[in-house]
Amino acid sequence: MSEIPMRRYMSCQICAVAAACFLAASIVAAAESYPTKPVHIVVAFSAGGTTDILARSIGQQLSERLKQPFIVDNKPGGGGNIGTEFVVRSAPDGYTLIVDSVGPIAVNPTLYKGLSYDPLTDLVPIVQIANVPNVLVVHPSLGVKNVGEFIAYAKAHPGSLYYGSTGIGTSSHLSGFMLGKRADIEVTHVPYKGADALNDLLSGRVQFMFATIPSVIQHIEAGKLSALAVTSAKRSRSLPNVPTVIESGFPNFEAGSWFGLFAPKGTPQAIVTQLNVTVNDILGVPPIQEQMIREGADPAGGTPAEFARFVQREYEKWKLIVRESRATPE
Repeated sequence: MSEIPMRRYMSCQICAVAAACFLAASIVAAAESYPTKPVHIVVAFSAGGTTDILARSIGQQLSERLKQPFIVDNKPGGGGNIGTEFVVRSAPDGYTLIVDSVGPIAVNPTLYKGLSYDPLTDLVPIVQIANVPNVLVVHPSLGVKNVGEFIAYAKAHPGSLYYGSTGIGTSSHLSGFMLGKRADIEVTHVPYKGADALNDLLSGRVQFMFATIPSVIQHIEAGKLSALAVTSAKRSRSLPNVPTVIESGFPNFEAGSWFGLFAPKGTPQAIVTQLNVTVNDILGVPPIQEQMIREGADPAGGTPAEFARFVQREYEKWKLIVRESRATPE
């Protein structure tokens, strides 16, 4: 290569390196000043549910600490797919986030065929906000006090027990499927949308349900429902006197819900780290912990890497359960 072309080549290389450095510096500068405008937190479900409640609680605390509004936008539909895809397609600048849950992230990639995105690779896990175990609740008219009595009743009355869920492929549906399979009992699934499942359980039209603790804790305390077991590995701090399904004789039975904060793939690491540190600080405040526990959620926290590993394990677990159940979307 002659001297003049070599000089041109070197000049181009220097320009390319300079441009890359400038871009990197710009990203770092933007991340360091983040946020400079309102941040939108998408919830892929309707207002009033557990995901929405947690998103609004965390959003309010983020607003106070980071001095910019964190606005919750509800984008329900498609079992959580519509809101999740909206965030996947959003600019990875830290100004569109999502509080998502086990269904859209770990269940739907198997349940829904042909999704145009992959939540495991197209979203960046920031931090796990909470674990919300399901709790096996029965109508008091059943007259059972624990899982053993419940199974004995089911075997003595085959085909007579109906359980409600918040939809096909949800953790409430798949938890019931798992128990029926593991206990070898004949139960019938009745899928609902929204609060209708709980309303029919309270009226006795269905006899049991695996519900999230926040949705039923007040009814348990009022004696309108009987809590038999929770689906977490350890007892819930919200219902410390209720045993786990594992304690009740079913090893490795874990089928709870969880919730976490995600961002679009490509979001600067500095922003991910800042949000992770801030949310961990929020979850470490005793009054906030106490409020979450009262409402049925166990505060989580941890690093982005820990959350990413947890999400992958959850996907692998639910993939097998969804396939075994042969569930298909409504």
